[in-house]
Amino acid sequence: MADIKGYNFPDELFYHKEHMWVKKEGDNKVRVGLDDFSQKLAGELSFIELPDTDNEVSQDEVIGSFETGKWMGKVFAPLTGTVIEVNEELEDEPALINEDPYGKGWIFVMEVDDPSSIEKLMHGDAIVGWIEEEIKKHGE
Repeated sequence: MADIKGYNFPDELFYHKEHMWVKKEGDNKVRVGLDDFSQKLAGELSFIELPDTDNEVSQDEVIGSFETGKWMGKVFAPLTGTVIEVNEELEDEPALINEDPYGKGWIFVMEVDDPSSIEKLMHGDAIVGWIEEEIKKHGE
């Protein structure tokens, strides 16, 4: 797991510029959640609006939202495809995202239209510079 200035970014995951992580689960299926930087910046989640299942979504589209004591954030589709499952536990316990962003705090699963598009997301060393810029931008 990569630790970038106190933020955890598991090496096997891919990252979308709006702080969504993507984990491959088979040929065209991915699990998606909010990365460690975003959940820490947001603070404890008090509410989440999950995307609809069987919903076709486009990359970069806002498909849900979340609220904390500080602000409201957006849930983005990191890739184009169809939402096939959501983590309903989050409706009662949105803070699971804070407690375990890469495990129990996953948000949704989707089938991806073009599996090769996953490779276009940030991965490996590419995330270091991006996160360092995000830290500067948000004054962390």
